[in-house]
Amino acid sequence: MTPDDYCQQKAAQSGSSFYYSFLFLEPRRRRAITALYAFCREVDDVVDECNDPQIAAAKLAWWRLEAARIHDGTPEHPVGLALQSAAHEFRLPQEQLLEIIDGMEMDLQQSRYLDFKGLQLYCYRVAAVVGLLAAEIFGYQDRATLKYAHDLGIAFQLTNIIRDVGEDARRGRIYLPVDELQRFGVPASDIMNARHTEAFMRLMEFQIERAQKFYDQALALLPQVDRKSQKSGLIMAAIYRTLLDEIRRDGCRVLTHRTALTPLRKLWIAWRTSLKV
Repeated sequence: MTPDDYCQQKAAQSGSSFYYSFLFLEPRRRRAITALYAFCREVDDVVDECNDPQIAAAKLAWWRLEAARIHDGTPEHPVGLALQSAAHEFRLPQEQLLEIIDGMEMDLQQSRYLDFKGLQLYCYRVAAVVGLLAAEIFGYQDRATLKYAHDLGIAFQLTNIIRDVGEDARRGRIYLPVDELQRFGVPASDIMNARHTEAFMRLMEFQIERAQKFYDQALALLPQVDRKSQKSGLIMAAIYRTLLDEIRRDGCRVLTHRTALTPLRKLWIAWRTSLKV
């Protein structure tokens, strides 16, 4: 199996909505974004699948060294080997790969966020930075596209947080800001014990509205000249916004259910969106 094959398999197995947006890219950009996505999956899996924080920290430290090797031309992991050529061709900064790892490391250091400012730093590291790297791979002419990519990355991560409230709680994590739990009268114990209340519904409506505002901000910032090159991001946005709509229609029952779109529906949304760009 080649490094590119490894990354392709990693992306396909994840079932992520991102995979469907990659299908509409030319081969060299598709290989690059798939390698970047595989890198994100590898470091995310370290935190999600390793029960010992010290071992997880050691593995993330190894990935920091691998990020350096990617830029030195001496990577060891299949993902590093695949990402090496992409990093060179599209000038992906090593510092931003390290920032992604910084974000994953935050999961080892804290399981709650006092306010949205703290949560936004986490979202920036694990998602907005990925958006900025993706924008480099997709290509752009107007630097305003980077602001679009930043806000779109935040919107994606907020959507993930909304979708995964119950799943994250079962791992001992609550990403919804503490001050917002207090404002809406939702004790952390309600989330940890999957108690779906009217107050929780109001809290989730607030979270959904904020995510939608970030999508609106991002799309308003995308210059017309870069819409075609950023087609993959627009496809991802269409899929994720549909997911948010489904969560709302399902009554925000995210404490006990994981709302998801079928692969066929994702592909249909991707195809329909691609025709409009």
